[in-house]
Amino acid sequence: MQLLGEEEDDDGEDKQYGSMLAAVRTILLADLVMSLDNVIAVAAAAQGSMVLLVLGLAISIPLVIFGSTLMIKLMERFPIIVMLGAALIGWVGGETIVSDVGLRDALAAMPWLHYAGAAAGAALVVAVGKWQQRRAAAAVQ
Repeated sequence: MQLLGEEEDDDGEDKQYGSMLAAVRTILLADLVMSLDNVIAVAAAAQGSMVLLVLGLAISIPLVIFGSTLMIKLMERFPIIVMLGAALIGWVGGETIVSDVGLRDALAAMPWLHYAGAAAGAALVVAVGKWQQRRAAAAVQ
């Protein structure tokens, strides 16, 4: 309901604070999960060697931090990166939908449907993103 804008709050300041707090909480949780994933991957690659585990973590953690900082700076300078990333996620989503087992017969008869579904997914995500961007800009004014 929040995505569609149906939920309204009496005090806009509380809603903005709640949204910011929710965003920070989501980012922290995502960082924790990705960090755990990184530790598990390095531990698996170390194959029981404590030296390799410590060395792998000592190299990978600063690399992840540097990489994410670099990506944030690039996204701030070139906002098109965000749109391209969203389009890629939409493409994969559309591709996943048209790759469903239930559509196998239709895809065999119309193989172009695979690309049409992927392109439709990308277009939908970009269109929704643009709509949200316009909506946010109108709310500021």
